[in-house]
Amino acid sequence: MMKTNENNPPRRHAARSLIALAVAAAFPLHAAIAQEAPEAAKAQPGQLETVIVTAQRRSENIKDVPMAISTMKGEKLDVLTAGGQDVRFMSGRTPSLNVESEFGRSFPRFYVRGLGNIDFDLNASQPVGLVYDDVVQENPVLKGFPVFDVEQIEVLRGPQGTLFGRNSPAGVVKFESVKPTNKREGYFSGGLGNDGVVNLEGAYNLPLNEQWAARVSLQSQTRDDRVRNPRSTGTQELEGYDDKAARLQLSFKPSKDFGALFNVHHRKMEGSATLFRANIIKKGSNELVDGFDYDNYPTDGINDQTLTSTGTSLRLRWDLDGVTLHSISGYEKAEYSSRADVDGGYGASYAPPMGPGFIPFTAETGDGLPKHRQLSQEFRVESNTKERLQWIAGVYAFNEKITVDSNSYDTLNQNKLNGFAQQQQESKSWALFGSLNYAMSNVWKVRAGLRYTDDQKDFSAVRTMDPRIPSSYVGAIGPLTAKPESTNYSWDLSTNYELTKETNVYARIATGYRAPSIQGRILFGDTISIGDAEKNLSYEAGIKQDLFNKRARLSATVYQYRVKDLQLTAGSGAVNQNRLVNAEKAVGQGVELDFQAILSDEFRLTLGGSYNDTEIKDPNLFVATCGNGCTVTSPAGPGANTSLINGNPLPRAPKWTGNVTLRYSKPIGDGEFYAYTDWTYRSTYNMFLDEAKEYTAKSLVEGGLRAGYKWADGKYEVAAYGRNITNKVQLIGAINFNNLTGIVNEPRSYGVQFKANF
Repeated sequence: MMKTNENNPPRRHAARSLIALAVAAAFPLHAAIAQEAPEAAKAQPGQLETVIVTAQRRSENIKDVPMAISTMKGEKLDVLTAGGQDVRFMSGRTPSLNVESEFGRSFPRFYVRGLGNIDFDLNASQPVGLVYDDVVQENPVLKGFPVFDVEQIEVLRGPQGTLFGRNSPAGVVKFESVKPTNKREGYFSGGLGNDGVVNLEGAYNLPLNEQWAARVSLQSQTRDDRVRNPRSTGTQELEGYDDKAARLQLSFKPSKDFGALFNVHHRKMEGSATLFRANIIKKGSNELVDGFDYDNYPTDGINDQTLTSTGTSLRLRWDLDGVTLHSISGYEKAEYSSRADVDGGYGASYAPPMGPGFIPFTAETGDGLPKHRQLSQEFRVESNTKERLQWIAGVYAFNEKITVDSNSYDTLNQNKLNGFAQQQQESKSWALFGSLNYAMSNVWKVRAGLRYTDDQKDFSAVRTMDPRIPSSYVGAIGPLTAKPESTNYSWDLSTNYELTKETNVYARIATGYRAPSIQGRILFGDTISIGDAEKNLSYEAGIKQDLFNKRARLSATVYQYRVKDLQLTAGSGAVNQNRLVNAEKAVGQGVELDFQAILSDEFRLTLGGSYNDTEIKDPNLFVATCGNGCTVTSPAGPGANTSLINGNPLPRAPKWTGNVTLRYSKPIGDGEFYAYTDWTYRSTYNMFLDEAKEYTAKSLVEGGLRAGYKWADGKYEVAAYGRNITNKVQLIGAINFNNLTGIVNEPRSYGVQFKANF
């Protein structure tokens, strides 16, 4: 790929909503942090609870925050993770959010408003930041840490370059664990499902004395292998996993003015990598071949995956006269290995590959992180008065060192190692940031933020004749080095206006930034590629409204953004290799809706959706097309087997998404029976930068169902659940360099659960 050149009746409330949205669109600014203490989250009978978020690094009512935010917590999380789902359960559950993986449970890729990164390299950067308990999780393998004993998830859409400045031009996904308290309590949850699924989760909160408290949180998710290899070669049983995680938190509060929170967490996962299934796509279409059998996977390759990660953090807080000081120290490390049969089929020993279907050549590779270490430190000071002017200022430092191993194996010669390459990268970043929040009046507030960031990377890659390799089909090369540097000013400006006690409108303009990236996986190529820094400018306006005496709540947003020098990942045609390219520009625009309502004493409803229209704008950018004779529909490029991508949507960016949940409950005996159903919809999307019939994912509807009984005292609950209850299995991803190899979504799962609170 290269460039050739360049309390009112419903009717009155509806009318008020339309007027408020029009007013919001007229504001040119971006909103402020509420100066008053947030309302209590406890709801009055028959009312929705107030949602408290920390999107602006302070606790405040979500209605007062001038940006698009969605949250998930409580029962919704219990439902969506019932079958042992990993973090991908979030996909489509809030507007404009997509989460997918080509590594299985270990390497999720996040997309917000169409912006994401399809790069599969282990040093790949993503434009969606992930923050777990106030610590940025930079490397992709850290982003999949299991979701358990979590108080709330916040999805912050749009650039978050001021207060969350670490590579977050698309947005931030923020997880907050349940914290230790001075109350002795806990819970246990156990579940059994098909395919031998066993899910165990629990937490115990232990006050140690008046100053100290501890909370231990544990999770274990296991599943038997459910896919069989009918051949005698390769891994025989696949798609099982054993995924365990733990978290210990200690809080120390010797006085009302000082508090410390220590967190240590650990994960160990063993299982299968994603199954790449050879020739399961009908040529000239995006349909699965006739007779496709999910449980059958003939292969001659080895498939396994392991991940061990450990992290610690220390959060300190001092409340002084007029100001509050914060210190957040974080440390993360990981070891990772993933190996898979990328061609997804088999061949006779020392004979041309031959099945299932035509396979031009074998491809069996493995990637690993033998060494990974991340350090981060933030100091922040903020005002804590009730003055009209509020402010935040801070400094942030980040350092990451990683080693990435890339291996190739000779599938037709007893799966022996026959190629080895290694990357080493150190990333250094520091930043200064601040924000000002001013109440122009009791109903009108403005906010402005600024962040200066300095990024440096030191990279080296080498392909060697490793001693473990008796004979290599590729020669030694390297070291190939790169030292990209970049600085940036990110800023935002916003305003929030209270039309009534029930209705707020806001407008926001914000910028985002992603540091230069390096694609240096030279196992099958002789060059590295560097993606220049990208910058995002976004405009957003919206309305947040409580309706019908807080029995319903509406949030609606319109937005538009422009990304300059957007980093994109392109395939290399007939070689298992990626390259980074910069598109001159990409644009996006859309509408987002979040709605929830108490319909009656028995029924509760949530409804969400988004329209995201994205487009690459670079008339001279072209990429290599697939190497397997797929049916390309993009215009031909200037060279053989190339395609122009100007005008194409961003990859993995469905134009339409929707989600709905409906909960029914009825008192029965000494408790409550309930039924909860949830559904998501997404429209089609391109899997890659260019367009091809085989690599256009079909629209997809998936649904879940949960029915159970809760005892009135809240101590016990039993339930039965089903995920993907229609058992819709279809193509969601692919490998395009070899054969018509595809990746499919997970089939139906079901089971039972028991939960006890104590």
